Amino acid sequence: MSVSVPRLLLGLHTDGTPVSLSEHLHLHGPLPARLDPGTLLADVEGSTLRGRGGGGFPTAVKLRAVASGRGRTIVLANGVEGEPLSGKDRVLLRYVPHLVLDGVEVAAHAVGADRAIVALSEAAGELPVLQKALHDRAGSNRVEITIAAVPEAFVAGEETALINAVGGGPPRPTATPPRPFERGIDGRPTLVQNVETLAQLGLIARHGAAWFREVGTHEEPGTALVTLSGAVRLPGVYEVPLGTLLRDLVAEAGGETQPPRAVLVGGYFGTWLDADTALACELSDASLGVAGAMLGARALAVLPERSCALAEVARVSRFLADESAGQCGPCVHGLDAIARAIASLAQGRSFDGELRIRRWLDQVEGRGGCHHPDGAARFIRSALDVFAGEVALHTRGKRCGGKDLHLLPVRHRQERRAA
Repeated sequence: MSVSVPRLLLGLHTDGTPVSLSEHLHLHGPLPARLDPGTLLADVEGSTLRGRGGGGFPTAVKLRAVASGRGRTIVLANGVEGEPLSGKDRVLLRYVPHLVLDGVEVAAHAVGADRAIVALSEAAGELPVLQKALHDRAGSNRVEITIAAVPEAFVAGEETALINAVGGGPPRPTATPPRPFERGIDGRPTLVQNVETLAQLGLIARHGAAWFREVGTHEEPGTALVTLSGAVRLPGVYEVPLGTLLRDLVAEAGGETQPPRAVLVGGYFGTWLDADTALACELSDASLGVAGAMLGARALAVLPERSCALAEVARVSRFLADESAGQCGPCVHGLDAIARAIASLAQGRSFDGELRIRRWLDQVEGRGGCHHPDGAARFIRSALDVFAGEVALHTRGKRCGGKDLHLLPVRHRQERRAA
C-alpha cells in the first residue's frame, strides 16, 4: 500500500512541467477572500505546524513574535537549499510555485507585512519558473513579492546568513542579537520561513487546522517532504505523513538496491544510524529521538554494505570544512584539521586518528560563531560510533574492503566557481 499522501504535491505533471495558475486554482481553490490575521494565527496555532526547514520551531510562535515587532514587517521565504542531500524545496519551487506564493501571502497577512521576498540560490534552475509564476499572478497578489538570488553556499540557508546575503553581503551567520524577528532586512522585523512551511500555510488557510491534523501523529501532525537517496531503486522527494515507518518509505521507493549498512538521517548536520535501527524508526522526531537522531532537513541516505563508509564520511567532512563561513577559529581551523585526520584514517594511514578526532570534536563543538561546527561534529561523531568496526580496521592500516561509491554528493566552492 502506498504511503504517499499528496497534499503539497497534488496534481504534479508526469512530464515535469509546473502546475499552472489555473490548474492550481482548480486543485486547491482560491485563498479566502479575507485573510484575517487573528484567524490565520489561530489556525496555525491549532495545527501545531512546525517549521519544515530543519529546526522544527513552532510556526505560530514565530509568526506571533514577528507580528508583535515594532514597525512594518517583511516576509523572507527561504528557498535556498544548501543541503546537498535535499531536493524538497527545489521540487516545490519548480513544480508547484503558486502554492509557495500563496503561503507567502498568507504569512504576510498573518504578521502584517507589506513586502515579501522569495530567496533562492543564484544557481537554482527554478528561477525562471518562479518569475513566470509571479508574472501570471500580476495584479492579483495582495502583497508585493520580489525574488532575490543569493550566492550558493551550505550556510546560506541559515536565517541570519540569508538576511546578510539578501542585503548584498556574504552569506555569513551571526549569533549575536538582535534576531531577525526583532530587526532583519532593512532593520525591520523579518519573518524567515522555509518554502515548505509556507506552502503548508497556503493549505491551512484554505482547509483549517483540523484538516491539517487528519494525517501524521498527534504530536507531529501533517505531511512532510522527505528526500530519499542512496541504495534505493527510486530515489527522490516523497510526501508522507509524519509517523510513517522509514521501512515503508524505502518500500515506496522500490526497496533497496543492495543490502543496507546504515542510514544518514537529517542530512549533513544529521546522524548516522545502523540500518536495522533506522528502518524500524518512524519519520518523526519522537521516534528518531529515541535512537539519538532527528529529522532535521528530512534528507535520508541509505548506505549499502559494499561501500566504504569512512571514504564517504571523509569527503563530506572535507566539504563541511570548506563550507565554513570563515569567521571563527574553531570552525576554520578545527574542522579543517578534523577533515584531514578523517581522510588519513580512511586511507589507513592514521594509527591514533580516532582518539585525536574525538578530542578535536569536543573542542570545536559549541565554540563556533554559529552552529556549523556543531552540525559537523554531530555527523562525524555518529559516524565514528556506527562504523566502529571499519574505524578499527582502518586504524590498523587495513582496508574494510568497501568502495567509495560517491553516494553522498558534495560540490566544493572551486567547482562551483568553474561551473
